[in-house]
Amino acid sequence: MKNKKALGIAMVITACTFWGISGLFAKGLFNVSSSITSLWVTQSRMTAAGILLVLFSLIKGDHPFRIFKSPHDTWVIFAYGIFGLVPVQFAYFMVVQYGNASIATILQFVGPFFIIAYQATFRHIPPRRIEIICAIIAFIGVFTIATHGRFNELAVTPAILIWGLISAIGVATNTLIPQKMLREGRVPSLVITAWGLLFSGIVLLAIHPAQPRVPNLPVVWFCWLGVLIIGTLIPFQLANNALKYIDATTFSLMDAFEPLSATIGSVLIFHLNMTGADIIGSILVIIAVLALNIRIPNHVPGNKS
Repeated sequence: MKNKKALGIAMVITACTFWGISGLFAKGLFNVSSSITSLWVTQSRMTAAGILLVLFSLIKGDHPFRIFKSPHDTWVIFAYGIFGLVPVQFAYFMVVQYGNASIATILQFVGPFFIIAYQATFRHIPPRRIEIICAIIAFIGVFTIATHGRFNELAVTPAILIWGLISAIGVATNTLIPQKMLREGRVPSLVITAWGLLFSGIVLLAIHPAQPRVPNLPVVWFCWLGVLIIGTLIPFQLANNALKYIDATTFSLMDAFEPLSATIGSVLIFHLNMTGADIIGSILVIIAVLALNIRIPNHVPGNKS
């Protein structure tokens, strides 16, 4: 039993680390050419990952096309893709494009607090005292990062903060929309994620069909495959299998490896210069969310950015 739990922990640590690293691949793409946009990365990644995961679920015998027999299930998964995955991924890549993977991941990391706000507002579940304290700590952390500790001016652009908060709201909708379906167990999580990705990719392509002239360079496709494989396909499978050996609470606590890997990678690869205030702010956010995650409901593995 201990060996299985250790295996599960190792799998989820690897998955979260890979999610953090995927932001570095995206930053590498944006650095190659200004014609490569966050919209193109999101469109291409979602569509390709959706197709591959639908095929994989078909091979596994999960009967992915069965959802179309239920208009309600189809609509829920469609809403999950549009209102959950799109803000989680597109807004995240916007922050990576105009900022860096570190701040994108840290800002997205505060998503659970929007879940608390939703539960308090619409489900009339009052926040516990510890949740209020954690929210205050996280706010102080984000504010410290946004100002570099100089509280009379912003050190990041308002656009980065806005897109980062939209990404965090996406974490909440990404968790809440498919929650009932997951709890009932009628549709496998792989099928939900696969169709959610494919629906959202198709909608984004329909809204903006014009594609940029992406440079046909090895580094471009290497980084794009990194976003697709390291950021989606491998960590999804690792996280999904890890939940067979560990509980959701342990899984949530391991989420901290995502911002850690993104930050360390940004410093080592892109020479991100972090001030003492940035480090303190990041630590405050991570501590606040770790303390909070014990109470956060299950989410669909693999739906990170």
